[in-house]
Amino acid sequence: MKIALDPYMLRRVPLLDLPRMVAGLGYHRIELSPRDDFLPFFRHPRADDALVAAFRKALADAEVQVASVLPLYRWSGPDEDARQAAVRYWRRAIQITVDLGVDVMNSEFNGRPAQPDASEAQFWRSLDELLPILEREGVRLVLEPHPDDFVEDGTAGVDLVRGINSGQVSFLYCAPHTFHQGGDAPAVIRHAGPLLTHLHLADSFDHRASSGLRYIVNPPGSAARVHQHLDIGQGEVDWEAFFRTLAEAGFDGLATICVFAWEDRAEQSCRFNLAKVRQYAEKYGL
Repeated sequence: MKIALDPYMLRRVPLLDLPRMVAGLGYHRIELSPRDDFLPFFRHPRADDALVAAFRKALADAEVQVASVLPLYRWSGPDEDARQAAVRYWRRAIQITVDLGVDVMNSEFNGRPAQPDASEAQFWRSLDELLPILEREGVRLVLEPHPDDFVEDGTAGVDLVRGINSGQVSFLYCAPHTFHQGGDAPAVIRHAGPLLTHLHLADSFDHRASSGLRYIVNPPGSAARVHQHLDIGQGEVDWEAFFRTLAEAGFDGLATICVFAWEDRAEQSCRFNLAKVRQYAEKYGL
């Protein structure tokens, strides 16, 4: 198992200083998630070829590699203009990924839960355009179900990825979304089998507990989804069962630590979670 850091809590660090800082925290890999000066959320990439080259040099100098690139675009949204824009953004993000020397991208389905059929149709339309590019460039795509997406359940997410029927596309299990994915991480991991190539690691509380009254959102009946990305051990994900099942499944992919809750102590959090993941990995032979 390879461990990476999602440096979102460090996004105010200048881009070219980020690799050196990540290395100082003990990481040798990062998952390049959205940041306004490079790959913003839901908008066209801001990086030109010169910035990509400078960032690649900074990574090499710090002996840090980008293990995956994480863009987020509305490529499955029911609005066709927005979908076409998202595909355009994806094309540039793929080129940036290739220019960085990276061969993995991960993302969400990114449709709307109130319009699942229309969102899925848009998803397939976008995939028809993008999958040939990914295959030509040798870039693997890893997808996850997400709270407030047209696919939220873990098993259903695995089935949709399997239905793509491409060796270029696999499944990401996000631990802090466990309680939106059905609440049974081992069952989803076992169902995914070899399709599971990527993990997101952070903790979360079970929002369904206490008769659904643990978190009260107003107005009543709101469709808001609630979860956290906490330090490992601060929530209710069963980490022993999680890592034991990964070992039983022979998992040997990428595990990204993606804690977002503690920007006021980001460096301490990054170090703590790296140590915890290493402990579990050693205990279960991952």
